[in-house]
This record gives sequence, structure tokens and C-alpha cells, in this order.
Amino acid sequence: MRQEEPGGGEPSGREPESPGRNRRTDRRQEERTADTKSEKFQKAQEKADRAGEKLHTAREKLDKAQARQAAKKPPGLARKAVRGARAEAWFYVHNKIHQVEQENVGVEGAHKSELAAEGAARRLTRYARRRCREHPARRVAKWERKERNARASLDFQKMAAEHPELASSPLSRIQQKWKLKRKYAKEAKAAARQSAKTAKKAASATGSAAKRAGQFAARHPVGGLLLLLLFVVFAVFASASSLFTTIGGGISNAVSGTSYASEDDDLLGADEDYSAMEWELSQTVANIENDHPGYDEYRYSVDEIGHNPYELASYLSAKYHVYTREQVQADLREIFEAQYELTLTEEVEIRYRTETSTDPETGETTSEEVPYEYYILNVTLTNRTLPAVILQRLDEQQKEIYTIMQELKGNKPYLWEGIYTEGGAPGPSYEIPGEALSDPSFAALMAEATKYIGYPYVWGGSSPSTSFDCSGFVCWVYTASGVHNLPRTTAQGIYNQCAIIPSSEAKPGDIIFFTGTYDSGVPVSHVGIYVGGGMMLHCGDPIQYANINSSYWQSHFYAFGRL
Repeated sequence: MRQEEPGGGEPSGREPESPGRNRRTDRRQEERTADTKSEKFQKAQEKADRAGEKLHTAREKLDKAQARQAAKKPPGLARKAVRGARAEAWFYVHNKIHQVEQENVGVEGAHKSELAAEGAARRLTRYARRRCREHPARRVAKWERKERNARASLDFQKMAAEHPELASSPLSRIQQKWKLKRKYAKEAKAAARQSAKTAKKAASATGSAAKRAGQFAARHPVGGLLLLLLFVVFAVFASASSLFTTIGGGISNAVSGTSYASEDDDLLGADEDYSAMEWELSQTVANIENDHPGYDEYRYSVDEIGHNPYELASYLSAKYHVYTREQVQADLREIFEAQYELTLTEEVEIRYRTETSTDPETGETTSEEVPYEYYILNVTLTNRTLPAVILQRLDEQQKEIYTIMQELKGNKPYLWEGIYTEGGAPGPSYEIPGEALSDPSFAALMAEATKYIGYPYVWGGSSPSTSFDCSGFVCWVYTASGVHNLPRTTAQGIYNQCAIIPSSEAKPGDIIFFTGTYDSGVPVSHVGIYVGGGMMLHCGDPIQYANINSSYWQSHFYAFGRL
């Protein structure tokens, strides 16, 4: 049975609220309200500060733009003459078309369409220029508006903290903010009017000075004429000085733009680093059989290893203008890995060998073909050539700079003199003796080789379609003539396949080797075909005859070889 509480009512299940609890709840509510107001005030303060900073930055940019505009010189006589000539040419062409279009409706329609298109293009160009010119001023106006709004919001938060009744309703908040914005807008207009008055006073002062100058000229015509003449002389002298300065600057810029701007040590050092990577690659190829032993045969198809140092320096200068040796290391590695590709491929052939056996009872000997595996390692080194790699890494403007620097050797031809040529001098003319051509093999060799006299030297080139380098030329001539199958390889690779003979036994058709003509990383750096009489035919620059008894070739002579 349920007992009733005193007073006859049902039990409520909760305790009645006390005055202390009500006070705590009100205090927490007030604290939350205060925190919200503080957060709104802080956000308004940050927004106002940010808008002020943006406005300050925009005004600085506007001041700089106005200063640049004021510093611009009016077009000189040369520019005016060019503009006038261009306009005259335009009018002449269109007048001629206008004369023709009177007789041809089609020409008239096309001419009008052309004029309309040109007018639209001019309007669009003027609009784009005006927008670019007015951009700083528009940004200032934009941030002035945002800064006024942010200040109005901040001031409202300050007022609301002191007078809570102002934020009692949304309508009251909007009204107070609107009043503050109007106040700041009026202040901005007043400041603008004051600036305009100042500018007007300055213009008035300038006008007064001009008026006084005119009155002086009227009272003293001779003196005014002399002053005008002096002014004209001064202006002509200033224009001439500016013209000479411009021409001198243009010449200086032209020379600077076609020259290697880096220090010689950095130019040479970067090239040495690239040559060092090529040396490592050549050593890798040379040690293939030691590093990969156990194969029955090693087959080589190896392109020339080497590069033109002027091509590398022109590329780096076109890309960086000024560079240091350390700065371009990553770029050198990327170029090297793109230029050279070394692949090793294992091949297995099934071959047969004859094995004999004797029957111990009958003594009869029998033979049979026994299959076995013949292991071959194919070594392929592909040289894409340096120009093919670096030109892909330059934009159009950089390619133009590269081409000019390459032609002029960066105005520093002394950096890598003597590479493959005797100072770049043309080779001597030479007529092969008839008795030498009596040898059919040598005659076939020369019939093929002389086709290419005058072809330029191209690093990595190995065919008439690309032209040749030194080893590419020798390999092509021997193979294409049918004298000897000589697959593409380096000068060192050709040397490794030859029987070395003394100079006294050399005869036409033998191969002559040289060392140290450039930093190739291997003993043999250049190769040519000996044609007798102390002469060789080789791929210098261009393919030409050369006297092997000259001081240059004697200083680099290495050996004679015979295939």
C-alpha cells in the first residue's frame, strides 16, 4: 500500500529548486554571454587589423605604380618615327584595298570584316591595358571599403559592450552598424576632397608660373626667343645622350647575352664533373667481362662516349645564366642519365659439339652430336647525344640563347681549344697515290670514305643521316665498304679489336689511334684511317684529310692497328 505525503498530494519525484541553484544558473549564463561577446570582439579586431594591413599594402603598390608612371619618359623621336611609319603603312595598305573594293564586292566585304576585327582587337587591347593600369587603384578602393566595414563592426562591438541595449535586436544592430559605416564614408570623402584641393592649388601655382613666363616673353621677345632656343638645344642634347646610352646599353646587353657569364672555374669544373661520369661509364663497359664472368661470349654494341663541352656550357648558361659548379650537380646527373643507357641482356643458344666414344669390347669408335647451352652477354650502350637531351629541357627563348652561345662559343673559345681539330683549320687537299688504290680492299674502303668528306662532326653520329663522330665514321666505312664487319663502338673499342703494328709497317687501310685529344677517360680518344704518305682521313670538323706528322697529331699519337 502507498502512503500519501503530508498535505494529501502525490509525490513529485524531485526536490524543489532552491534560490542558490537559480543564482548559479544565471551566473553561468552570464559567463557564457560574456565569453561570446569577447570572442566576437576578438574576431572583429582581427578582421579590422587584417583589412588595415591589406589596405596599407595596396596603397604602397599604388604609390609605386604612380611613381613608375610619372618616371616614364615620353616617346622619343625614334619611337615616334617608327609609330608614324607603321601608321602610314597601315593607311597606305587599306587605301589601296579601298580602291580595289569599289570594283569587287567580295573584296569590299572582306575588307570591312577585317576593319571590324581590327577595331574589336584594338578595343579589347585598350580595355585590357586600362584594366591592368587601374588594377592598383581598384585594389585600394576594395580594401578601403572592407576596412571601413571592419572598423564599423569593431566599433559596434565596443559600443555594445558598454551599452547592451544597442544589441538587443537584429534591427538595432543593423541600424547602428549602418550609421557607423556612413560616418566613415563621409570622413573618407572629406579626405578625398582635401587632397583634390591640394592638387588644384599646385596646378594653379603651375599655371600662374606659366602665365608669368608668357608675360615675360611678351615684354621681352628677344630674351624669350633665346631662352626657347637654349631649351631646344638642351632637349636635343639630352635626346642624343639618351640615344647613345641606349645604343651602348644595347651593344653591352648583346655581348652579355651571348657570353658565358659564369666564372671560368665553374664552367670548367661543371664540364669536368660530367666527364668524370662518362669516365665511370667507360670503366664500367671496359670491366664488363671481369664483373660478369662465366659467359662463353660477350657481344658489344657500344656508342661513342663523350660530349661537346661547349654544348654543355651553352645549355647551362641558357638555363641559369650564371651558375656555380655546385649548383648544377643535380642537373648534370639528370642529363647524363637521359643521354646514356647501358643494358646487359643474357642470351642462351643451343649448340652442338661432336663427342666420340670407343666400345671397349669391339674397339669401334662412334661419334654423336651432343647439344649444350652457349651463354652470350649482349652489351648495349646507347648515346642519345647531348643536344637531343638538353634541347628538350629548354623553352623557346632559352633555345635561341643556346643556339647563339653555341655558335659564338660563349665568346670564350679559349676554354676548350684543340678538341679533335687542329685549331679548327680546314684540312689539306690530298690525292691518294694510284699504287695504293691497286689494292681492291683499300680502293673499296676509300670509295666509301671519300663520299663523306665535308660532313660535319656530330657527337654520337654513326650514319650519313646523322653525320659522324670519329669512331662512328671508321665503323661505318669499314662495314659499308665490305672490307670488315665493324659494329658501332668507341675509338677504344676499335683499338681493342686491332692487331697493333709498328709505325714502320703501317700501310694504307690501317687504322691510326690518338690519345689525350680530350678527356675521354680511356687511353684512346680519337681514331682515323691511314691513307699513306703521312696522311689520314678522319672525322675532325668536318671529315677531312690531315697530316699526321704535324706537331699536334704527333703530340697525341698512340698506335697503328690492323683489323
